[in-house]
Amino acid sequence: MSLASLTLFQIAVPLKKVVRHASFERSTSENLVVQATLSDGVTGYGEGVPRTYVTGESIESTFALLSRHDWPALIGKPSDYADLSARLARLEIPEIASDPRGMAGNAARCALELALLDAYGRRFGQSVGEAVAFAPIEGLDRHPPARVRYSSAITADSRRGEIVSAIKTRVYGFHQVKIKVGMDGQDDGERLSRMRRILGWRIDARLDANEAFRADELLERARALRVCRPSALEQPVPHAEVDRLAEFKGRLGVPIMLDESLCGYPDAVHAIERKTADILNVRLSKCGGILASLRIIALAQRSGLGVQLGCHPGETSILSAAGRHVACRLAGIRYLEGSYDRHILARNLTEADVTFGYGGRARPLPGPGLGIDVDPDRLETMTLAKRTLTYA
Repeated sequence: MSLASLTLFQIAVPLKKVVRHASFERSTSENLVVQATLSDGVTGYGEGVPRTYVTGESIESTFALLSRHDWPALIGKPSDYADLSARLARLEIPEIASDPRGMAGNAARCALELALLDAYGRRFGQSVGEAVAFAPIEGLDRHPPARVRYSSAITADSRRGEIVSAIKTRVYGFHQVKIKVGMDGQDDGERLSRMRRILGWRIDARLDANEAFRADELLERARALRVCRPSALEQPVPHAEVDRLAEFKGRLGVPIMLDESLCGYPDAVHAIERKTADILNVRLSKCGGILASLRIIALAQRSGLGVQLGCHPGETSILSAAGRHVACRLAGIRYLEGSYDRHILARNLTEADVTFGYGGRARPLPGPGLGIDVDPDRLETMTLAKRTLTYA
């Protein structure tokens, strides 16, 4: 069974409110959706979230990359789902392979890979979670499908908005929360003290600076942040200064997590060699899909680093489902983000809701492929542009 066609969609996903952090703000999310159709007519869907300030990708660049290659020739005809997982793990895309950071095209690769995993999963009657089990990756700590717990998040919003978010986080029984810091004009020490008074001290609170600080000021800025006893500080400095984080290991008083500086396997190798991180934030779209992300996670686990399985604000149920399948199959995920669907999105692509439940708890998704059904009408209403690629 071979790939017959791909349809590429540029979609605008409306958000319930503006999402702000130190690097960007947005009220809609422009995402890439790929529909893969097999020669027997079975279809599957994948999604990527191209961001110029993360992997350098735009919607236009993802369309161009996916239009350049003969994917049926590169992928071949998988005999079963394990064979497909192995083929995707070996798949090299020239644009990504030649990039020193291994990220030039990762959102496009993610959307393509998920579409194929979904379509062939439906064809072979197997869940995308099985791709995690089948992946030929050394040292990956896996287990049978199990329940998971997601984190809450508090953005650098208005004072009232932050207080409401903190109250909801406590009332709804979350065990972990991420708090954005580093926004201009805000006193993070005062904000974090207020957050802790509301959240209490039992919840695990980590901070995300989104490259807001300069390396020369980091020790001083970190003193104000330690007021809330954070369990991690995510991407405190711009990527251009990331190597300087090695100077602060053991001096900041808080473990360092990389995000914008962790976009591909070479970035992970660099972080380990330069000793710039304690934790890696792996997001499926920025890291090139499930198989590429598993390779990074396995490297982190072999090297004694912690792992956060993260997400991009504005992901639809496609990426939420993909993240769920990965999270439910892996041991050792320290922090889990995603499945925020109904809390963030004004509209989604599926009728079924994959948002987590009370306290961030969520079950493995049943059914073949991703376990969700994209509604073509909903997809059409969000579509800004599309292109169909047909293979002989």
